Amino acid sequence: MKKVRKAVIPVAGMGTRFLPVTKSVPKEMLPIIDKPTLQYIVEECVASGIEEILFITSPYKRNVEDHFDQSFELETRLEKNNKLKELEIVKKISKMCKIYYTRQGEPLGSGHAIKLAKSFVGNEPFAVLYGDDLMKYKTPVLKQLIEVYEKYDCNVIGVQEVDKNLVYKYGIIDFENGDKIKSIVEKPSIEEAPSNFAGLGRYIVKPEIFDELDKLDKGKGNEYQFTDGMLNLMKKQDFYACKFEGTYYDIGNQLGYLKANIAFALDREDLKDDLTKFLKEIK
Repeated sequence: MKKVRKAVIPVAGMGTRFLPVTKSVPKEMLPIIDKPTLQYIVEECVASGIEEILFITSPYKRNVEDHFDQSFELETRLEKNNKLKELEIVKKISKMCKIYYTRQGEPLGSGHAIKLAKSFVGNEPFAVLYGDDLMKYKTPVLKQLIEVYEKYDCNVIGVQEVDKNLVYKYGIIDFENGDKIKSIVEKPSIEEAPSNFAGLGRYIVKPEIFDELDKLDKGKGNEYQFTDGMLNLMKKQDFYACKFEGTYYDIGNQLGYLKANIAFALDREDLKDDLTKFLKEIK
């Protein structure tokens, strides 16, 4: 069994629900307090043992590359002004992990984006994390998925229970036996949903996924969908669910983004008391 060393993070989406700010700032770079969402996801990867990360970007995501690169001018100014704490924070970002980039020239869907990682991945299992799915955890969510992969030598999907009235928003898991996955039903009605467990933006897949992505036809939204590739691979390889512990925030919508900021701020010793007081005062 090969170790999971690499992660692929697609960040090529337009972020139209956050316009006008996403005209100049990628949605994945919107801050949770004072740190871009994408940095939290990279930190989750590093804490899970990931050694190399590939971002699938677009021509409009230069900010992503700039953030994770060394910033010589900024570091020099901080050092000159004896702001050593801030200097350490900035320097740490570019040293977290080996990070690579490739561009998705046109928006052809998640399956097309992940297919661009084929030469980066090679013949290894790898993780896929979506840039607008943020997790708050005690044990890194991706690490929990890796433990399931190592137990069963299988593909893994991170799942959690959702309110049955909200199953229409998610890809819902159809279980075969225990945590083994039979299929994924995209955005079913309550009556059609095989369970109320949803796949939530964390995956480990074996390299054979690229054979399936190469053969994909366009699906929902006239795009190539990663889920369709996984469904085809399920006919040949085992997929298991990781019912992970942690809280999921969809920062691709305004309410999820606001909830994440409040939740992470309440964990900060320098913010929680004043924020709690403010939340009690507002009506």
